[in-house]
Amino acid sequence: MKNSKSTEDYLEAILLLSRESEYVHRVDVARRLGVSQPAVQKAVKILQSDGYVECEGLHIYLTGKGYGYAENIYDRHCTLKTFLLSLGVNELDAEADACEMEHVLSLATYEAIKSAVKNK
Repeated sequence: MKNSKSTEDYLEAILLLSRESEYVHRVDVARRLGVSQPAVQKAVKILQSDGYVECEGLHIYLTGKGYGYAENIYDRHCTLKTFLLSLGVNELDAEADACEMEHVLSLATYEAIKSAVKNK
């Protein structure tokens, strides 16, 4: 699992779960992403080897590197969702589309959108 949509989805899920609860468990990640627990187990091992997360017993924690990356992805998501909503896209579609767009936009395009959102 290289830095990819999958990596970013897992990191974003762990970040958001950590904001909801002191402890993040694999089962919570599986539920949030709609994947199996064995899939989460495999992903967590890869995220650990890449230095994005650490595990202590059943708990998953973002490292500094993982937290920074996850925050960046989540910021992109929020900015894109806000942009889409400002265009009149409904909430459900804006959420789903932002989730896809956050992974594929170039930095230049994202920065232009971010600037447009700030200036509104």
